Amino acid sequence: MKPILLLGREPAALLALFAVAVKMFSAFVIDVDVDTQAWVNAAAAAAMGVIIAVITKDGVVAAVLGLTQAVIALAVGLGLDWDVNTQAVVLSFVSLALGAYDRTQVTAPVPAQPATVRAV
Repeated sequence: MKPILLLGREPAALLALFAVAVKMFSAFVIDVDVDTQAWVNAAAAAAMGVIIAVITKDGVVAAVLGLTQAVIALAVGLGLDWDVNTQAVVLSFVSLALGAYDRTQVTAPVPAQPATVRAV
């Protein structure tokens, strides 16, 4: 099986480069605490998961839901004033919308058989 490459590199290498870039940015440009760095890197990892899922055409819906969760966690960590109920409503809506989309992508493995009615 051929490995998945993005920009000619494996996704893990790109994520490692991004993580180092975040640390360099926080060291030399803006003072960013360790928690914020972790949130940013988690959102980046979730985004990479979506990219890989799209490329492999496997698990896209789950990856998008994971990305949504990571972005909400990042936003709340950075100061978005959403209580737990608001977060739950948004995640429920995204989950419902993705489920509705996923339903349109699923087909039965065999065609439906006509129903036969037998007299008793």
